[in-house]
Amino acid sequence: MDKFVIKKSAAKSKRGLKDESSGSTDFNKLDEEPRTKKRNADQDTFHLTSDHFTWKRIQAENLNCDYTSLFSKNEADDIFQQLEKDIVYFSGNLSQVMVYGKWHNVPRKQVMYGDEGLHYTFSGITLSPKPWIPVLVHIKERLQLATGHSFNFVLINRYKDGNDHIGEHRDDEKELVPQSPIASVSFGACRDFIFRHKDARCKNPMCHIQPVKVELAHGSLLMMNYPTNVYWYHSLPVRKKVFSPRVNLTFRNISLESSK
Repeated sequence: MDKFVIKKSAAKSKRGLKDESSGSTDFNKLDEEPRTKKRNADQDTFHLTSDHFTWKRIQAENLNCDYTSLFSKNEADDIFQQLEKDIVYFSGNLSQVMVYGKWHNVPRKQVMYGDEGLHYTFSGITLSPKPWIPVLVHIKERLQLATGHSFNFVLINRYKDGNDHIGEHRDDEKELVPQSPIASVSFGACRDFIFRHKDARCKNPMCHIQPVKVELAHGSLLMMNYPTNVYWYHSLPVRKKVFSPRVNLTFRNISLESSK
């Protein structure tokens, strides 16, 4: 388990993909390269460009992901506190999901924000997102700077500790723009994120592709690029030794046509 390949890139991509040696390696043991930062003397802000982000590629059969540190620790600490203060999560019936025809309480807190006029259906319910708030706009703008992609919707999950989790699933809702990437930004506790190939999930699998584990760190960004969600399920399993909260934001592009 936990095996995957980081492929060598002959040249630097638009995202500044780190030039890794070819062959298999342990993604979580690779050292992060510090981003070059230029402090504004008048404001407590940084002038960043897309070249300041060091990307690491995660690949397996039809798995195509990129990982980077989107925020410094100090930035991530501030944002996490702001999220804890400003985000208002769903409650009551909106905090339930339908699984195999039955309603269940969600083992985490959820809410969605996005552009006006959008609709999103998941787990048996169709909802309209809440309007963007400043802290989410800030994250979205940094995300666009780092990736070159713009997003019109975000689903937020809060995990109070390692008992809160999400089971294996694919983000394949019909409202998503075809072949668009999904950007997963994490704050708070570091949690294991597991990919499992769709043909290797049963007791007698058609193939023997190993699962892929990625540790999603505080302030990190995981880009799930096409065709990852076609072939791979992902989950955030229970981790009994995690006692602190985590907030995850998955930015997506919702089709305006599907929301009419």
